[in-house]
This record gives sequence, C-alpha cells and structure tokens, in this order.
Amino acid sequence: MYFADREDAGRRLAARLDHLRGRDVVVVGLPRGGVPVAAEVADALDAPLDICLVRKLGVPGRPEVAMGAIGEGGVRVVNEEVVRLAGVSEGDLADAEVRERQVLADRTRTYRGSRRPVPLEGRTVVVVDDGLATGATALAACRTVRAGGAARIVLAVPVAPDDWAARLGGEADETVAVHTPAEFAAVGQFYRDFDQTPDAEVVALLDRSRAGRAPVVRNTSVRIGVDGVELPGDLALPDGAAGLVLFAHGSGSGRDSPRNRAVAGALNGAGLGTLLFDLLTEAEAADRAQVFDTPLLAGRLARVSAWAARRPETAALPRGYFGASTGAAAALWAAAAPDDDVAAVVSRG
Repeated sequence: MYFADREDAGRRLAARLDHLRGRDVVVVGLPRGGVPVAAEVADALDAPLDICLVRKLGVPGRPEVAMGAIGEGGVRVVNEEVVRLAGVSEGDLADAEVRERQVLADRTRTYRGSRRPVPLEGRTVVVVDDGLATGATALAACRTVRAGGAARIVLAVPVAPDDWAARLGGEADETVAVHTPAEFAAVGQFYRDFDQTPDAEVVALLDRSRAGRAPVVRNTSVRIGVDGVELPGDLALPDGAAGLVLFAHGSGSGRDSPRNRAVAGALNGAGLGTLLFDLLTEAEAADRAQVFDTPLLAGRLARVSAWAARRPETAALPRGYFGASTGAAAALWAAAAPDDDVAAVVSRG
C-alpha cells in the first residue's frame, strides 16, 4: 500500500511534476476518482483544473475489466486482445458503447453545467487519473485532449504496472508515475482509502479551482469584414468563458476608450469574453451623419454578432450587447430584430 487516499496521491504526484511549473499548463482529471488527484496537481502547479470525460467499456458480466473506452468528440479505443480473450461479440461491444455514450452525455451535464471547457489549443495538458490498469481510459483521454488541440500531453498517475508506458503506444509525449510495481492486480490495492468519489465532490473541486484563481485571458486582434469594409477589433477570452459581450460604443468613443477597456477587464475577470470593436471606419466616423445613423450602427452590430457566432472559439458562447450612448440605441435596435438571438442587453446612458 502506497497512498493514504487520493489527496495524498495527488500531492506526491505533484512533486514529480514540478518541472512543469510556470509553463502554459492545463491539468485535466478523469472523473471521478482522478479529479481529487488532479486538483492537488493543479494547485501545486498553479494551473487551471478541468475534466477529461471518458468512459470505460467493461466486459459483459465483468464490468471492472476494460475492453475499451470512449471519450468526448467521438473518441473510441478498443483493446482487441481483451475482446478476443473474453469472447465479446461485435453486438455486445456496440451495445456497451451506446450505453456508455449516454452516461458520458449525462456526466457532461452534471460536471460542466454551464461551464465552457478550458481551452487546450497549443498548451501542455497534464492528464491525471488515480491509477492506470489496462490503459484503455488513459488512451482515450490522450486522444481526446489531442483532438482538443493540445500541443504536448503529459500522462501522470500515482501508480501503474511496470510496463505501462509501452501500453500507451506513444499517445502521450511524457509519462510520469510515482510507483510502477511489478505485481499489479488493481489500482485500489495501493490505497488505504479508495472509496468512490461522489459527483458532488467533482463539481465542488472544479468550482473551487475556478473561484480560486484569476482566469487566463487570451487576447486576439481581429478584423471583421462587414458592408465592404473591415472593422478592427480586440477579442479577449478567459479560460472557460461563460459568454461573450460585444461592445457598441457611443459617438466620440471607440475600442481604445479607457472606460471601455476598464469595463472589459472587469468582465474578463468575472469569466466573460469581450469583443471591443469599432462600428465605423476612421473615414466613416468623420461623417457625423453616419455617427448618428442608428440603423447603420445596429446593422453593423448584428453582422459582427453573426461573425462571432461562426467563429469556432466563440460559436457556442451566449452573446450579450453592452451599448453606450448612440451604441445603446444600436444595441436595442439590433436585439429587437426577429433573427437576433442575443441573450442580454445592457445600455449605459
């Protein structure tokens, strides 16, 4: 027996991962048991914590034995050797996948709620579980985060069989384990306390991680084509953004306004994405008639909103308008359009 419980295992695993401190790291735990371990790692690395949802495909009649696993995004891993030795038919395998896909969807709603997944693109992702036995779920997890855009994958577990790295087939760029015993029957044999982790604990750990650290905000300069012109803008997206606020500034103001930027910064800190952009080009802004042309401004705002709805990183986010002065009129006008799906409007006069 090596570990008192999952928290103890997480702290000892974190000590093996100190070389990742200060890098652009995201820690993802495999629910349920991997999340308490991952939470300790995320705390030690000062990194955001998220989950990687995978489900083991258990052998019929022996659900503890994995014949494969599935993950978000349609990821599927099958252990052909286990399937052959257990005499599992194609029909049994397909039935198991259908059942577990439904469980996966239910767990997604339970654990994520309205949270957006932490962006993985271009980042080092540390995939954490409370241990590894067959490696099926770990393979599915690695493939899931790779599909999410991870640049480098570190698979980290407190305990695994001594041949565990070979089982992964190069799916992880780095593997870290605290213990790799030659005699290995099940993960639970190496824990004093290996009680099942409740769903409520998983949700609480995710909430605590998000509340306890300022979100990482990714800023991107964009140019948005509308009405034959290009409107410059600044898109800011915190990790796990809950929504996107489009700023419709008033006359004499713009995306570089200190007031607008201060408000945007406060919203980013609260976990909301922001899009600051100019409704008019410099040449158009010189024409006072266009500055006060509410239908023109509203049309521009609506088309920028449609642009955000098509952009991959913002497409799933509910959108809100924040309008000031003439921009407030444009926001109300745009929101009133029958095909506008804006979720909220704030007007400042």
